[in-house]
Amino acid sequence: MTDHSRRRVHTVAALATAVLAALAGCGGDDDPSAALSPTPSTSGTPTPTPTPTPTPQPREFTLVATGDVLLHERLWAQAERDAGSGEQLDFAPQLANIAPIVTAAGLAVCHLEVPLAPAGGPYEGYPMFSGPPQVATALADTGYDACTTASNHTYDQGAAGVDRTLDTLDAAGLAHAGSARTPAEAEQLTVVDVATAAGPVAVALLSYTFGFNGIPAPDGETWRGNEIDRGRILADAARARAEGAEVVVVAMHWGDEYVHEPNQQQSALAPDLIASPDIDLLLGHHAHVVQPLENIGGEWVVYGMGNLMANHAEPEGPKAEGLLTRFTFAEDPATGGFAVTGAEYLPLYQTYEPPVEVLDVPAALASGDTGTATAARLQEALDRTSEVVGSRGAAAAGLTLLESP
Repeated sequence: MTDHSRRRVHTVAALATAVLAALAGCGGDDDPSAALSPTPSTSGTPTPTPTPTPTPQPREFTLVATGDVLLHERLWAQAERDAGSGEQLDFAPQLANIAPIVTAAGLAVCHLEVPLAPAGGPYEGYPMFSGPPQVATALADTGYDACTTASNHTYDQGAAGVDRTLDTLDAAGLAHAGSARTPAEAEQLTVVDVATAAGPVAVALLSYTFGFNGIPAPDGETWRGNEIDRGRILADAARARAEGAEVVVVAMHWGDEYVHEPNQQQSALAPDLIASPDIDLLLGHHAHVVQPLENIGGEWVVYGMGNLMANHAEPEGPKAEGLLTRFTFAEDPATGGFAVTGAEYLPLYQTYEPPVEVLDVPAALASGDTGTATAARLQEALDRTSEVVGSRGAAAAGLTLLESP
C-alpha cells in the first residue's frame, strides 16, 4: 500500500469515528439511543438465505475394446457342443472368462469382421466368410454394446450379407458402424449414449477399412462399406462433434496381416488423425496379431488388438494371442471436454483344443485354470503381448496391465 493510500484509509477511519460520536449525542428526548436503533421490519418475513448453486459432478466412464471376431469352423463346432442339442449354437461360453470386464464397462466395443449367415447356415470360413448369426446374441450377452463392421470381408456375401449382418446386430440390441443397408443409413453417424452417475455421455463410433480384398461394391453401391479416406474420416469426426458427440472413437481396419509392427499407412495416418481436435481415440484391427499402443500428443492409438475369436490353422503362434484394452474417460469440469485418464491392456489367448475358449491370460496364470493351454504357453503370450504393446513407450505414457476383477 502506498503512503497516499494509507493516508486515505486513516482519514476515512477518523471521519467515521467522528460521525458515530455525533450520532450518539443527538438522540431523541425520550430515548437518547433512538438515532442508532434499527428500523423495525414491516413485513415480518425473514430474508431467505440464498441456496448456493451445486457444482456439477464430472462425468466419467470406461470404454473396453477387443480384436477381430473371425469365425472359423472350430468356433461354431464348439458353440454347437456348448448348446448341447439340435442345431442350436451358443458362443457365450467361449467368452465367459472376459464377460465380467466387458459387462462392467460403460461402453464395450467389438469388431465383427465377417458377415453373418441366415440361421441354420450354410456357414463358411476362409476365404469368403459367412458366420453363424448366434454370435451376435453371445456378444450382447457378454456385455458388448456396439460392433464395428468395416473390414476387408464386409462384401464377402454381397448386399444380402451386409443387410443380414446389420439386421442381426439390431435384433441383438447391438449398435453398429462401418457398413450400411441404405444410402440414408450410410449418411448417419453412430452415436451411443453412455450412462454415468452424473448423466449420459454421447460417444460417436466411426469405422473404416483399407479395402475389400478386391471385391467390388455390391451393384456398385459404394456407400455400403466405409473405406479409409483421410478427408472423409476427418469430416465425419467433425460432423459428429458438431452434432453433439462429446467423445469420438474411430476404428481402423488396417495394417499387414501377422505383422506386429505398424505398416506405412498406419504410421503415417495415425498421428495425423489423432491430432484432430475431433478424434479422441483410435482402435485398430485386421493384423490378427497384437500391435503396439502409442500415446501421441496426450491421446491414444491402438494399432491392432489381434483376434478376439478366431482359430487359424497355426494354433501355437501369435495368431492365438489377442488384446483387450480399457480406457477411462473423464470430464474436465472447466471445459466440459473429455480426456483419457487411464489406459490399460489385458492379454488374451484363444485356445485351439476343445473346449475352445478365450482366456484372460493373467487370471488363468494366477488361478492355474489354464484350460487346454499350458502355463508355459500362456506365460509366452503374456510376455510377448506386454513387449509388443509397450514397444512405443506406452508404459512411460501411463499404460498399465489391467487387473482382473
